[in-house]
Amino acid sequence: MLTVETIRKIRLSVHRDGKSIRQTSKDLHLSRNTVRKAIRSGETLFQYERQRQPIPKLGPFIEMLDGRLDEDEKLPRKLRRTAQILFEDIQLNGYEGGYDSVRRYVQRWRNERKISTGDVYIPLTFEPGEAFQFDWSHEWVEIGGTSLKVKVAHLRLCYSRYFLCIAYPRETQEMVFDAHIKAFEFFGGVCRRGIYDNLKTVVNKIIGGKERNFNSRFVQFSSHYLFDPVSCTPGAGWEKGQVENQVGLARRRFFIPKIKARDFRELNDTLKEQCINWAKSHKHPTFSDKTVWEAYEEEKPYMISLPPPFDGYGERPARVTSSSLVTYDRNRYSVDCSQTGRIVQIRVYADRIIIVSDGRVVGEHERPFGENKTVFNPWHYVSALERKPGALRNGAPFKDWDLPTGMENVLNGLQNRFADWDRQFVAILNAVPLYGLEAVDKACQDALKMRAVSKEVVINLLNRNQEKDFAADVGIPPHLILKQEPIADCRRYESLMRGECNVA
Repeated sequence: MLTVETIRKIRLSVHRDGKSIRQTSKDLHLSRNTVRKAIRSGETLFQYERQRQPIPKLGPFIEMLDGRLDEDEKLPRKLRRTAQILFEDIQLNGYEGGYDSVRRYVQRWRNERKISTGDVYIPLTFEPGEAFQFDWSHEWVEIGGTSLKVKVAHLRLCYSRYFLCIAYPRETQEMVFDAHIKAFEFFGGVCRRGIYDNLKTVVNKIIGGKERNFNSRFVQFSSHYLFDPVSCTPGAGWEKGQVENQVGLARRRFFIPKIKARDFRELNDTLKEQCINWAKSHKHPTFSDKTVWEAYEEEKPYMISLPPPFDGYGERPARVTSSSLVTYDRNRYSVDCSQTGRIVQIRVYADRIIIVSDGRVVGEHERPFGENKTVFNPWHYVSALERKPGALRNGAPFKDWDLPTGMENVLNGLQNRFADWDRQFVAILNAVPLYGLEAVDKACQDALKMRAVSKEVVINLLNRNQEKDFAADVGIPPHLILKQEPIADCRRYESLMRGECNVA
């Protein structure tokens, strides 16, 4: 078949240089018929298209292939079988031909029926302050010398493209709340709409179309910040394409090479700084004369002002065990021992756990991440020590108890001097709810200075200090102040004893 270059040389030789067909044929080592064909057709390219493709080996399996392709036509694109899978399928049924024959047939079959193998994405535009988008991604970082897979929350302003990334160990609802609260503070305001995919922490049920049954706590959250939550159509990630693209951008820019940090606080400070630097150094994709930061400064006045922070916790009921513990997320937390056997509410925040019973806080702990950890607060068990003082010796809640210095020294002194040191120290501990931790520690320090370490001395000092404070606080009303102070005179008593006192 003649190449484009050969046709060009033939046309130049005859039409431009005026050579004959015979001379051109001789110069280019071509037959005269070939030269005539190139000159008379006037074409600059000859293409051969086969009218019929012989498929002797595939022929017996065409009916089977057609059946598979008809089935796939009714399915979503992601669920359709590829040509490779169809090739392997008919191989199991005896096909001995090559893959290319199957690939060409599948491609021709789909082209004839105009089945799309790709989606069409329609560009979206947003007004300042109109919307933000939210999504999660999973990234690898190094925290405290350990390689760890973290969950990263991405929030992006649709107009300015300004965004924030925040890393968490989980994707739970309290993390969603915390990420939004921090991002809103970072942006300095809230947009009128929030665009999400159908997260379980946001959407309870897809009813149909754009209608959703949103989680009640998330409805409270969106009501507090005055924005409308909108969920994408399932499988239509392009509806929040900005934040989808941001996931890849952040991964390439921020997480490669792997970030190293001591803890999540340092990791998120690093991510925050990188987001600001990126916004200030990169042009806006639509407004080429502005950076992302300049577009954000333009958008900021259109955003809704921030209300006081939302109390963003997730709440779970739990029963307190006989060990005065509740379990959440495969970890155990102590509760005031007065709640043993009762149902309490666990309020879960991103960084702490609060246990509530009848509206009263009965336990609060920093939230550890991991499994099979038990977090004790020794003060939750002090009232039980009154009945079981021996538990002070080996009780798990009291191991490595961080007591104030005075109380710690008194405990050591009691252990060295008394066989019933545990009972005596429990009496001192039980004074804390009455007098306060600071007052009890001061009484212990005073007892150490007197070199009289015992529960009686400490309790006596507490009572004396309380009496002094009470006496100092008592004031006498002006109308009760005596104008003439009484004089102590023992002679009056002696005269009374001798019977000299006259009764009026």
